[in-house]
Amino acid sequence: MPAQLPALADRPSETADALERRLSDEFANFPPDAVHRCVADVQARMSHLGLEPTPPRVERMAREHLTGMLKSEPPSGRSPGGVDG
Repeated sequence: MPAQLPALADRPSETADALERRLSDEFANFPPDAVHRCVADVQARMSHLGLEPTPPRVERMAREHLTGMLKSEPPSGRSPGGVDG
């Protein structure tokens, strides 16, 4: 089980878990540990910038980051076996 995110520690643990679970379900192309790292990175960046890393903000920013990573993959990397025929 991944460690609870520090800034979300004052909220119920299911909040952080639910956030990561939703993103993992939405971005099934990425392993769950990659989604966890993305969420932790977003949270750390927000804290560093002086923004309160609320669960909705963290989820929105992590979703945007994961979407960008997904769209930046070459087409051959999006599906097993690629498109070569």
